[in-house]
Amino acid sequence: MSAAVGEYERVGVPDPYGDRALLTSDMTRGYEAVPVQERDRLRCYLEAVVAARPAPVHTTVAFNAVYFGYDLGGDGYGGSPLCLDDFPVISFGERAPVLPVGAMVCVATGSDPLYAEIVHREGAHPDVGALGDVPAWVSGAPAGAEGPGKAGEGAGPRRRELLVPDLNAFGSALSLSPSQLHRLRTRGRWINEDGHVVVDVCYPSPEAARRDDLPAYADYLLTTARKQLLSPFVPVSLATLVGGTHYDDLRAGLLGLLDTVRGILNSASAMRTWGNYAMTRASLAACWRDTGPLGGDDLRSLAAAVEHAAPSGKRRYGLTSPVTVYTAVGPRLREFPGATELLRGVGYAAAVCRANVALADVVQGDSDRGLFESGCRITLDDAFEGGGVWRSHHPGHAEEPGDPLTPAGRGWTSTLPAQTEVEAALDPVELPLSDDVFLGTGELLRNDARETVWRTPLRLAHLIGGWFPLHPYVVEELRLSHSTRPGLRLEIDHVGVALDEKEAVQQVTAEVGDEHGRLTGITWPNTFFPGLMFELRRCHGTTVIRLTTMRLKEQIRVGDRETGHCYDPRVLTREDAPGSDHRGDSAAGLGPRQLVMRTVRRCGLLTVDGHALMDRSILPSAVYGRRPARSQSAALEAAVTDLLAEHILEPDRGSRDTWGQPHFPARDREPAIPLIGYHPVTHRVIHPWGGTDVSGEGLPAAQLVSGHLRRLRPGCSPSEGQREAFREHCRGLGKADGWELPDGYTFVTEHIRGG
Repeated sequence: MSAAVGEYERVGVPDPYGDRALLTSDMTRGYEAVPVQERDRLRCYLEAVVAARPAPVHTTVAFNAVYFGYDLGGDGYGGSPLCLDDFPVISFGERAPVLPVGAMVCVATGSDPLYAEIVHREGAHPDVGALGDVPAWVSGAPAGAEGPGKAGEGAGPRRRELLVPDLNAFGSALSLSPSQLHRLRTRGRWINEDGHVVVDVCYPSPEAARRDDLPAYADYLLTTARKQLLSPFVPVSLATLVGGTHYDDLRAGLLGLLDTVRGILNSASAMRTWGNYAMTRASLAACWRDTGPLGGDDLRSLAAAVEHAAPSGKRRYGLTSPVTVYTAVGPRLREFPGATELLRGVGYAAAVCRANVALADVVQGDSDRGLFESGCRITLDDAFEGGGVWRSHHPGHAEEPGDPLTPAGRGWTSTLPAQTEVEAALDPVELPLSDDVFLGTGELLRNDARETVWRTPLRLAHLIGGWFPLHPYVVEELRLSHSTRPGLRLEIDHVGVALDEKEAVQQVTAEVGDEHGRLTGITWPNTFFPGLMFELRRCHGTTVIRLTTMRLKEQIRVGDRETGHCYDPRVLTREDAPGSDHRGDSAAGLGPRQLVMRTVRRCGLLTVDGHALMDRSILPSAVYGRRPARSQSAALEAAVTDLLAEHILEPDRGSRDTWGQPHFPARDREPAIPLIGYHPVTHRVIHPWGGTDVSGEGLPAAQLVSGHLRRLRPGCSPSEGQREAFREHCRGLGKADGWELPDGYTFVTEHIRGG
């Protein structure tokens, strides 16, 4: 361990290769699932990373730091045992593959390899002026757009982008010398004179071009950089955290980790964020105090220039017609005297993010939702192009106010053909639940002279109404031996969970006036959910019914639901959808993503294992009962695109018969149709140290500590048993003969801690 890293540990900053891994299994479920003490440890490390890095730290770069073991002592990733041969080799030219922020690459330069981490990425449209003036149609335009209102055609759109690589992320030993770097900049073949890369990026599809940064990076790691992601030399492997190497498990776990890191960055009081980029508040304050180039004076001048912007060659005041100007922050910064050198390398990323934060602070502090006293309305119109495009419109009073910091893309939409059709927005319809016959009414396990035992799932209607159906044999026996409304004792045993006394034993009423008898007046525990399986038992001649849940072998997570008990996947898919809980069942107030998920789960073709597949073309009508407003259809389509990109929904193919009914699998001689499917992926849940056990009794839980690499102190070496344990760990990652431990590290095997 380097002296510098040791110093960090002495002041309380943990090391990714330390005694305790910074990433835990709970973090694969997202920020909200992480216990406070685990958040605090990760926050402590990430705050140190953000303070140490020269550029603002994107969420994906912060993930890299903790997952790949960034050395705070100055060696960066060069201080970790990562295998550089695992990095994708990129040959930059006029065209390039998609490289998201966070991508670690080896740039082929024709001589010495150039290792770099992409730390910033933005649009570099050729029509953006040298001083930041942007044609209206460029602001918010989709990838591949060819002009005002021309979205372009084709499955593989292109977009010119500027990438900022951190050429020092791997420490001095793996960085080029100043003379080598100067030679590459002068040649301008692989990097330009600023140390940046400007390329035409070819996207595989329009959906891929619209994908958010975090899902895009997850896809990159799982495909192009999969070997790097599953390296056994990372502090703790994603495969270990999720319990396997299945693609769906890895992707869900990776997105959960990225969400955890994003939540940490957004919640840290010592940091400010601009989009997915994090900076220390101390660095921003120092920038405002700085009187040199790109300091506080220049940032104030930038804000004033944006407020009083006017088209080139026109005077700002005295105009008789509305004026709209679009300004790209990145190019605009080059106008300030002395800024050229500060905008080289990663300094450009820092300057752009600070300028955007400064503009956002001015808009929030000095205007009414973007409307200034001067009558100008300033809003962020495009967060990607040119480092951020700000829209200045005068007079701003006539425009409908909104969130000025949510990119609206008004520049692009202003060039689209006017919509003459006035459409009224609809409210979503209340989708009916499938009937009991389709999902099953339960299974009779035993009916003899002594007792009746049956098994059946809990339904949403039971939860909301406080009732539960009785088996017909029990109804018949109660009707013969008791009145039509006898009082019974209901005993609930939620195996492994301590219930409140009033929930565990309840006095209820049996309504047995007809063959469809039921128990009423039940108070269901809050932890019960639709699909939870019950085994019910009644001894003949008694007034007691015992209801018992059944434990699974391990705690699992299905979609958004975590449970350690048996459940019916069909009922869970249908009735545990967005908008459904103990209080009621309604689509009111749901956003587009939730409406899509609710509709697919409620209306899709249902399989025995809980898959739901729906005809994509009828989704808008299913949500709203008839064809909705164009804006509502567009919002649903955008939500579907995002859900497919995040693999929360999956595309498939089916067919439609002559009556218009969809079928899956597709039938021969029937027209094929696109389907969207909900796949309830299950994940193993491991509770962290300091959490509570699944019984809910509040006692410290035993923690399953994942196997991980630990840095050794100088002079120490691993035992032969630890070497063999590491080889076995590597075999689980797909290496038949395993790997050897890197020098200076040992392997901590999976073990139970606490209890």
